[in-house]
Amino acid sequence: MQTSLFEQDNSTEAPLAEKIRPQVIADISGHEKILGEGSALRRMIETDIYTSFILWGPPGSGKTTIARLIEKSTRHRFSSFSAVFSKIATVKALMQEAEQRRRFEKQSTLVFVDEIHRFNKSQQDAFLPWVESGAVVLIGATTENPSFEVIPALLSRCHLFVLDSLSEEQLLTIYRRAIPLLGKRLSFTDEALQILAERAGGDARRGLNDLEMVAGNAEIGETIDARQAMSLVTQRSLFYDKKGEQHYNIISAFQKSIRGSDPQAALYWVARMIESGEDPLYIVRRLVRIASEDIGLADPNALVQAIAAKEAIHFLGMPEATTALTQLVIYLATAPKSNAVETAWFAAKKDADSSGHLKTPMHIRNAPTKTMAELGYGQGYRYSHAYENNYSYQKYFPDSMEEKEYYIPSKFGFEREIAKRLEWWHGLKEKQLEDEKKK
Repeated sequence: MQTSLFEQDNSTEAPLAEKIRPQVIADISGHEKILGEGSALRRMIETDIYTSFILWGPPGSGKTTIARLIEKSTRHRFSSFSAVFSKIATVKALMQEAEQRRRFEKQSTLVFVDEIHRFNKSQQDAFLPWVESGAVVLIGATTENPSFEVIPALLSRCHLFVLDSLSEEQLLTIYRRAIPLLGKRLSFTDEALQILAERAGGDARRGLNDLEMVAGNAEIGETIDARQAMSLVTQRSLFYDKKGEQHYNIISAFQKSIRGSDPQAALYWVARMIESGEDPLYIVRRLVRIASEDIGLADPNALVQAIAAKEAIHFLGMPEATTALTQLVIYLATAPKSNAVETAWFAAKKDADSSGHLKTPMHIRNAPTKTMAELGYGQGYRYSHAYENNYSYQKYFPDSMEEKEYYIPSKFGFEREIAKRLEWWHGLKEKQLEDEKKK
């Protein structure tokens, strides 16, 4: 069973991206790290000795081009299919054929799986026995982070090669190679090509499609300038996936910008998310968390502002609520920072997890019934408001547990005032204990 996604089309009707697709390693733009002299992938291609690997990169970065180059140059049997369209029965039949080839012909089969992340866990499991036996050398391609989308057992058996988006300079090089293949005597100004490169977003396929579309609207012999290019090419879509790695990368950059007190960067990242269609309630939920995690009691009003912005988004909806969201982002980014609240929680949680069996001290238990009072519930409790300064020290931790200090206020913002309060109460406690010693 010989299968291939790569039906070569060199006709004049073929898309420009197909006509210009590199046929040798030297023609592949970028990716010096994984295709440079002495690199692991280059050695595989040059020696025709392969181990399983996964190509991870954004659309148009060259994953399919590398796979086609391998198909063209290898002496091994090469099969390919897409995880979007192929059924698992097809995959299993191919694996069984590969096993027969390994047994009787002593030859492995290179199997290229495009968009391998589209296969679910059980479907990916089906590859394992064949990869382990050596019948199949798996070459996977994915736009999603393999750490999340490829099962660990399969990922551990594969090299991972990461492809970056192409730079604007690399795209310009590709455009200049492609222009003679457009089928018209056309020329482009440097400014026009720069606009096409900027709006391609690092995606060579998209950039070449745009170049071809602009050429299709031009007359023979025409020179395409910046104005024409801009009028014909739509604004590039923002590189963002609400469920993929970019979602987590950008929300991470957003929170770290706020934590780092950089409102300008924080506004950039929140605009990226909103303009890409992110749910504003997801963003404001993160901001509510930031108000406690990164600011806390250094500015108690931060949480109030965050909840107010949440209500504004519910009440106004988008895009009217963008100003409320912007206001909150600026407020949090410029607020004094403290993680003392979060640190206190995790320290207390750790002790709670290890000492949850300890009983509540009798003197701070409630005694709602006569029987409970007779058993000693609440005996010896000191009602704070009955004492000078509305304070009287007593131990609130379990009897067999030492008193702990979980919350240590920072020296920033309102926590400076809290530190003074804690210091004052500590002084009252020490005085009371000293007085009790004298009695």
